[in-house]
Amino acid sequence: MVKNQFTAGLKAGLSIAIGYFPIALTFGLLAKTTGLSLIEATAMSIFVYAGAAQYISLNLISFGVDPFTIVINTFIVNIRHFLMTASLNEKMHRAPKWVKAIYSFGITDESFSVLATGKEGKISTAYAFGVTIIAYGSWVAFTAAGHVVGANLPDFLQVAMSIALYAMFIGLLVPAMKGNRKVVNLAALAAVIHCIIYLGELLSTGWAILVSTLGSAILIEIIYARRGNNAHALLKEKEES
Repeated sequence: MVKNQFTAGLKAGLSIAIGYFPIALTFGLLAKTTGLSLIEATAMSIFVYAGAAQYISLNLISFGVDPFTIVINTFIVNIRHFLMTASLNEKMHRAPKWVKAIYSFGITDESFSVLATGKEGKISTAYAFGVTIIAYGSWVAFTAAGHVVGANLPDFLQVAMSIALYAMFIGLLVPAMKGNRKVVNLAALAAVIHCIIYLGELLSTGWAILVSTLGSAILIEIIYARRGNNAHALLKEKEES
């Protein structure tokens, strides 16, 4: 039964593994152009295993940001995982905490989606391990492959690939902005705050990114919360009248 559940998890996670191919490959290639060795790039995927945070870390590393600031930025970017794993825990079979700690390390946006919505009823531990292991293995393997590919590119292409890092961020942002005014406002406000901090030389690059990210998120949530309260109050007044 356990073997069948694990195999089912592997099959369910196969689509994630395939989807990670271009992203992890690109990360490994960019890690090479940023100056990370094969061991360093692969170790980042092994121990951090957080796509967006790893890309941001490459950018911060290229600017010479101190490790503590990079860790804080990574924590902020990945703070959503607290909510994801807490929600997923309600669907999981009972298991020792140390076992849950192991497979929860492999929870990403994609694996959470597969586990939370791809199967009805309670989810077995073996199934969760199947999904997370194949996705995790794919990310690590393709990171190493991307670094090897990058190492064999001509020098001028390795230098040019640094631009791909910014193209990747734009590619991640633009689809999220389409039809979502809140995301547009969030991105615009974060850009304004960052420009003010950067032009005013108020903080270093790493802290500027951290402050602009947190600041814009808090301000936008306050604005939208007040709008929601005002709309609710107006609706209530109309109903009473």
